[in-house]
Amino acid sequence: MVEDNNKTIWQLESTNPDLANLLKKTLRQVIDPELGMDVIALGLIREVQQDGEEINLRMILTTPFCPYGPEIINEITEAAESAVKLPVIIELGMEPWDNSMLEDGIAADWGLF
Repeated sequence: MVEDNNKTIWQLESTNPDLANLLKKTLRQVIDPELGMDVIALGLIREVQQDGEEINLRMILTTPFCPYGPEIINEITEAAESAVKLPVIIELGMEPWDNSMLEDGIAADWGLF
């Protein structure tokens, strides 16, 4: 199976678009301290869905041993739970991050393309 690493899956957009928009807006406030960019723009949030009364969020880090990983995960959890008023369960994916996961237009700003 060929996986498109660039594709994020926000099932929440189809099941609860208002909640998805609120969550995206909230997560744009969570900044990766090493890169100075938000976790949405970086493409670190890979999948979001609602399962009953909780939000399941799969994310990755920019490097496997990111020194800010625990801090970023805690910030995402706290910000998301505060905004959506539901428990947020985070699964840390193991696929490697690369600059193709950046939000459209961001890579050009970095001079990568």
